[in-house]
Amino acid sequence: MTTVSTSFCRDCLADAAPDHRRCGSCGSPRLARHPELETLTVAHIDCDAFYATVEKRDDPSLAAEPVIVGGGRRGVVAAACYVARTYGIRSAMPMFEALRRCPHAKVIRPNMEKYVQVGREVRQMMLALTPLVEPLSIDEAFLDLSGTARLHGLSVAKALARFASEVEKKLRITVSIGLSCNKFLAKVASDIDKPRGFAVLGARDAPAFLAPKPVGFIFGVGAVSAARYARDGFNRIADLQRAGEMELLRRYGEEGRRLSRLAHGIDERKVDPARETKSISSETTFERDIADFRTLERILWNLTEEVSARLKHNELAGATITLKLKTADFKIRTRARSLETPTQLAGRIFGAARTLLERETDGTHFRLLGVGASALVSADEADPADLVDGRAALAEHAVDDLRARFGDAVLIRGLGFDPAEK
Repeated sequence: MTTVSTSFCRDCLADAAPDHRRCGSCGSPRLARHPELETLTVAHIDCDAFYATVEKRDDPSLAAEPVIVGGGRRGVVAAACYVARTYGIRSAMPMFEALRRCPHAKVIRPNMEKYVQVGREVRQMMLALTPLVEPLSIDEAFLDLSGTARLHGLSVAKALARFASEVEKKLRITVSIGLSCNKFLAKVASDIDKPRGFAVLGARDAPAFLAPKPVGFIFGVGAVSAARYARDGFNRIADLQRAGEMELLRRYGEEGRRLSRLAHGIDERKVDPARETKSISSETTFERDIADFRTLERILWNLTEEVSARLKHNELAGATITLKLKTADFKIRTRARSLETPTQLAGRIFGAARTLLERETDGTHFRLLGVGASALVSADEADPADLVDGRAALAEHAVDDLRARFGDAVLIRGLGFDPAEK
């Protein structure tokens, strides 16, 4: 069995002395070191600023520029490169606010077909590492590399470092990797050292690392739940750690047990490559609450196009369309509509969701909008020609083909057009 030292160079993979700051073979400062490096096998891989990085790759003149991927001046930010983030720009921020903070930013309309294709290439490279790949989105996944050292002739950590280098060379984008003993800690680790990160978080480190974090740092704890826990005196994860499992179980039932275990870095979920996809959705939280129907409608269209692209990529179709709204006071509204036949077409998804949205826009201010497709079936069962407007379907697929070949800007559909940009 191949072994690994507790320190190695991420660039040339040579073992490194634990007390050295640079690789003795190539001089690189990018050293990975951790006392549990030999035993950790669960990874979370996340592409760095994915949409924006792909756009910079395809247009080298943008390399040093602040790049925003998103709608027109009245739309929202879908992604921001790391240069743009230095101006305080982040995903879901209204475009006018992003441009106020950085007027010289380069704005590019999303090209979901292109991003899905690049995501598919990254996924294939992941599968060359291990069959145990659990996708979370088109640009991130969990991997379980248990037992792969003999296959690759490398330790798990070195195989992951080599994977990151190969992604950079072949696809010219970067990834950040978190390596740990379970999914929760691997996901936490992947956010530690972005971009081009390689962070290791072991079971022994976890309680101390997590202790100062707010309770909302734990996945599944939203703003409303965090406020409830804060009222009960649980502001930091350290507070959960001190309370103990039995106390939290008494207060919150099974959710209390989950909180206690995650607070100590314990996560028993397995990496599941066969996890059934029950729905495909997209949502965004606004920088400022929105009540205006036309503004919400434009955002809904962008979200609908993303759901449609993901359905097509996964060769799926949905028979139920769900609209999700969160009001300014954090109350969630979900409204659903069943279609006569399953669809993967953006036009049909938007039509159903727009009708639901129209009924809800009564002056209420919303802080989140989402749309999803569920009751999923194979794409073969989608949009039968005798029951769907064939011309509309053909036109949408033609637009998809054009965008895949020439980029999103070649054709802007419907609500994606912003008159302010004429």
